[in-house]
Amino acid sequence: MAKINFGGVEENVVIREEFPIEKAREVLKDEVIAILGYGVQGPGQALNLKDNGFEVIIGQRKDSKSWDKAVEDGFVPGETLFPIEEACDKATVIQYLLSDAGQIAAWETIKPYLTKGKALYFSHGFGITYKDRSGIIPPDDIDVILVAPKGSGTSLRRMFLEGRGLNSSYAIHQDATGRAWERVIALGIGIGSGYLFETDFKSEVYSDLTGERGTLMGAIQGIFAAQYDVLRSKGHSPSEAFNETVEELTQSLMPLVAENGMDWMYANCSTTAQRGALDWWKKFRDATKPVFNELYESVATGEEAQRSIDSNSQPDYRVKLEAELKELRESEMWQAGKEVRKLRPES
Repeated sequence: MAKINFGGVEENVVIREEFPIEKAREVLKDEVIAILGYGVQGPGQALNLKDNGFEVIIGQRKDSKSWDKAVEDGFVPGETLFPIEEACDKATVIQYLLSDAGQIAAWETIKPYLTKGKALYFSHGFGITYKDRSGIIPPDDIDVILVAPKGSGTSLRRMFLEGRGLNSSYAIHQDATGRAWERVIALGIGIGSGYLFETDFKSEVYSDLTGERGTLMGAIQGIFAAQYDVLRSKGHSPSEAFNETVEELTQSLMPLVAENGMDWMYANCSTTAQRGALDWWKKFRDATKPVFNELYESVATGEEAQRSIDSNSQPDYRVKLEAELKELRESEMWQAGKEVRKLRPES
């Protein structure tokens, strides 16, 4: 296992060169991996594992859109696609990739199949960390492990098909067999991780919930909307406001940051842009840091978890979600974005 040091903090990292796919196949050669949930993470992880030569089955409710999606992706009812209970019975590794609310709802269904020596795998620390709220408390005689790709299942699959890997974190909550470490790393390599860095379930969910509500999704949408609204209110056209707010960032600048870091991107912009960015970034940091502190405390106290459980467990959740997404989709900024995307040249 490689060790890296950032700011005096030593971290454990596993890279594919030291744990190649051949080793992962050897570790899991006698395992049957059941993917429960074929929504956000399920398809990418299942297909990558399948393409990498592992024995993968899907557990899903019949007559559902996800069941049909699994069939479209090549999984065969009665052979590699089963109702949830049957898949759990056949599996030695159960990848619990239902939504957090779905995991809570299905827990009593899968619990009888968590027999001695099996592994229960998560890609999110929510259910275990907030066990007092979720009721998810695994038996003591199974491995409880986590691999959390740092991106969507769609990105995981796309990067796998491109021959690249999406970075993931890994964690061991319970090692009942003495094999939890090799199991979790083999699964992490199997799903297509570029490299794996060590964490724990609590740290994973705290950072994940903060990131989703912060710079990854919530904060970035808020900042986009604020800048776009200011530009529009000052007389700039929708096209100009969108290009200066979103398009240039996502299509031009962020790829440079991803490749070489923010300092390199600054160094390769105009001197006027450099000066402005260096003068203003600390103002934005100082303005938003209190919001991030408030957000983190809400995550740490379980308030965010409870809000998610309460909201996502409602029978009309999907209807309400669609109404909120419609508001975003039909906003002028994202309607402008839709038109701007049509003008991108074909690659």
